[in-house]
Amino acid sequence: MSSGYIVTIFTFVAIYISLALSLNILTGYAGQISLGHAAFLGIGAYTSAVLAVRYGLPFWVDFLAAVVITGIIGTILGLPSLRVRHDFLVLATMGVNFVVVSVFKYVDFFRGAMGLVNIPAPTILGLTFRGGAPYLTLTAIYALLTLAVCWYLSKTWSGLAFHAIRNDEDAAASVGVGSARYKIYAFGISAALAGGAGSLYAHFLGSVFPDNFVFVESIGMLSMVIFGGIGTLRGPIIGAIFLRLMPELFRFIQDYRFTLYGALLVLMMLFQPMGLLGKDSWLWKFSTRLLPGNRTSMREEIP
Repeated sequence: MSSGYIVTIFTFVAIYISLALSLNILTGYAGQISLGHAAFLGIGAYTSAVLAVRYGLPFWVDFLAAVVITGIIGTILGLPSLRVRHDFLVLATMGVNFVVVSVFKYVDFFRGAMGLVNIPAPTILGLTFRGGAPYLTLTAIYALLTLAVCWYLSKTWSGLAFHAIRNDEDAAASVGVGSARYKIYAFGISAALAGGAGSLYAHFLGSVFPDNFVFVESIGMLSMVIFGGIGTLRGPIIGAIFLRLMPELFRFIQDYRFTLYGALLVLMMLFQPMGLLGKDSWLWKFSTRLLPGNRTSMREEIP
């Protein structure tokens, strides 16, 4: 494998780490299961692509516009979550994904199935990031920024409100937690971060097409969050790394790699529903016991 190929794979890994972390705010923190997160990736990508290709605006303007516009649209699309829950919310977010992809495909402004091509490489402080290690660095910085936002949210009153809504929305409302407001916050913040990842995605590929953001992509993002450990900071990162690298690592059994991929997910759901490194997973418990000060003997664990 060439070094350029490896850098390209890890650039996608960094982008999907940001996407998984952003979805974790909505699903892991606030407990709102979404199967339409690829729509926010697409809105950010198309916003940045349109501004760059049609209007020739610089990258930072495209990027910030993608974050803001996607955040606003995410907030608006989050309004149905105020009236539906659980399975009905899943269906609503699925519908959002299909509607957004249809707009990209059938509205002439977005050039339909032809997509938007010749998206210029980002230029920052006179330096042009045409891929390779520089672009990997750029996406890694954004992944770290997304991680910092998630960590900060987990330490604030908003994070506590998200946790209360996830555990029991009615109980949270009974003690004065404005569930409607915080659910909208979760949708808006999650969408805005996904929009930033979409901008990086578009400028890295140099083109965007409606089929890049179909429903299957949303399933993949949710799988990353659940596989790694929903509601944790480490889980989406591990899930994104593992599930983006695994198809490449098993390329030598190309005809069966996606069968293996699906089998691993099924086994995880059966035996480790909290994810590989979730709070109550056996792997996380085992690893914490190995840390200094946390080692206990078998005798101490037996009541």
